[in-house]
Amino acid sequence: MADFNESNVQEKRHAGMHAKKVVSNTIIYVILVLMSIIWLIPFIFIVLQSFRCESTSMTGYVFPQQWGFDNYVNLFSNTQFPRWFLNTFIIAVITAALQTIIVLCMSYTLSRLRFKGRKFLMNFMLILGMFPGMLTMIILYRVLADLGLTQGNSIPGLILVYVASSGMGYYVSKGFFDTVPKSLDEAARVDGANRAQVLFKVILPLSKPIVIYTLLTAFMGPWGDFVFASYIAHADPAGYNVATGLQWLISTPSFLSSNYTMFCAGGVVVAIPITILFMCLQKYYVEGVTGGAVKG
Repeated sequence: MADFNESNVQEKRHAGMHAKKVVSNTIIYVILVLMSIIWLIPFIFIVLQSFRCESTSMTGYVFPQQWGFDNYVNLFSNTQFPRWFLNTFIIAVITAALQTIIVLCMSYTLSRLRFKGRKFLMNFMLILGMFPGMLTMIILYRVLADLGLTQGNSIPGLILVYVASSGMGYYVSKGFFDTVPKSLDEAARVDGANRAQVLFKVILPLSKPIVIYTLLTAFMGPWGDFVFASYIAHADPAGYNVATGLQWLISTPSFLSSNYTMFCAGGVVVAIPITILFMCLQKYYVEGVTGGAVKG
């Protein structure tokens, strides 16, 4: 009889714990859904406005009265948007490739090698990275101007600046490499492989999540940059990226009244590549972040 009562008590306890878990999970999901809706409202608004054809200026309603692709056609035929998009794509792809190589090499070096000044170098880069990049904008512009890499020739100048300090972003990648057993390196070294061969033929094939994470973050930075890109190519639309070009479309009140829906269409087109990348590579991105979030 005592065992029966005890089992009833345990069943009630488990039932109560299950009910609390269900209630807490429901509350969490409701909050997350509300946050997602609030977060998506501006994007939905931009998409809807990009298909509005009855007026090209800002209006007080959200849903278009006349739907069509006129804004997208005008964006590609009546502006330099194709060139701005190509400029941004070239900058982002080259920067992503070079940054990924530099970051992974730097991270592997700091993870595996022990040399004099290693701790000082890591601390120095950490402290240096705390200073905002805007502090160097004036001197960087003067250097790039002296090299002829501003305005219409801003593409190589922007690539140079984006890549120059990429080694300082080693934190997450180093944390990931710290989780890879060093016995793999030792076995490859015994077989005669040098450090570069160990990295590119042994470690990186096992580190797909952190490679993809590094590529994505390196690609996203130049793709969405506005402040520095507009500063370097401020006077020549031929050197604009998409962010600077779209801002130029609505930079004056007259442009805002005539190009607003075209600006929204440009925002949708710019968001498509990043959205596709994240949808295809989200699994590896999350694994790279969680795998690198360890104490190194």
